[in-house]
Amino acid sequence: MNWQVLYTKPKWEKKVAEQLNALGVTCYCPTIVKIQQWSDRKKKVIVPLFNHYVFVQVSEKERNSVFDSPGVIRYLFWLGKHAVVKDEEINIIKQWLDGDENNSIDVLPYKVGETIKIDKGPFTSHNAVIKEVTNTHYVLVLESLGCVLKMKHL
Repeated sequence: MNWQVLYTKPKWEKKVAEQLNALGVTCYCPTIVKIQQWSDRKKKVIVPLFNHYVFVQVSEKERNSVFDSPGVIRYLFWLGKHAVVKDEEINIIKQWLDGDENNSIDVLPYKVGETIKIDKGPFTSHNAVIKEVTNTHYVLVLESLGCVLKMKHL
């Protein structure tokens, strides 16, 4: 069964995943550890990898049960249909997050509009269109996954 994508209220991703698990819905909210800077201290916090998104596996007749969680706004749509994420793509994300090695993505100085094939990291073998290049980061569009990546220069 493929995964569908829920759009949540801001900062509700982990709460929605907990609530859906309690309701018996199979869901996945990938998280990463990030160092958060406050004016007086730094702290490691666990944050969702994708803001506003939680992945769920539900049958057609159980589709509306996810709205029992007050943090769920709607399903995400792509090209007029429910956005679908394949099991292999979820597994790639899980393997990357569980991996011991530090994955990095090398992006050579390309021009805006060029299509590249990513050869390292969680999105290996996916094509991406370069949308923006600045002094500090690149913005890539992964059309096959329906997402935009903002990556710092290495």
